[in-house]
Amino acid sequence: MKRREFITLLGGGAAAWPLGAGGQEPGRIYRIGALFASPRDAPHHLALFDELRRLGFIDGQNLVVDAAGYGMSAERFAVHAADLVKARVDVILAGGDAAVRAAQQATTSIPILALTDDMVGQGPRPAGWEYHGCHPSCLRT
Repeated sequence: MKRREFITLLGGGAAAWPLGAGGQEPGRIYRIGALFASPRDAPHHLALFDELRRLGFIDGQNLVVDAAGYGMSAERFAVHAADLVKARVDVILAGGDAAVRAAQQATTSIPILALTDDMVGQGPRPAGWEYHGCHPSCLRT
């Protein structure tokens, strides 16, 4: 192994160690709420849960996923978003403009992972919102 590769390996390991060590609390069950018109077995949802599984978040073990939040009509988003807030989920995944708006109107304290075609075109975001975007081509399924 060359010196540069070795230093890179050590540096990468040192940088990643705190993330892996403190990422999960032992015995804690994480709860994900969902607001999607698409079914849970859609390829983009499967890719997300595969990645969560790879990171150690296993549905049915240390992760509970809101199954009722998939394949729902847009008319139900607001009611379901309010239910998720009452259930005190750890994060809300919302797909599409109507779902994102329903989640925004339901909570200011629960993080929302917004998946929509045009985050910027939706208009001004509420105070405290950050936008971290990615072109769809960077999402591999």
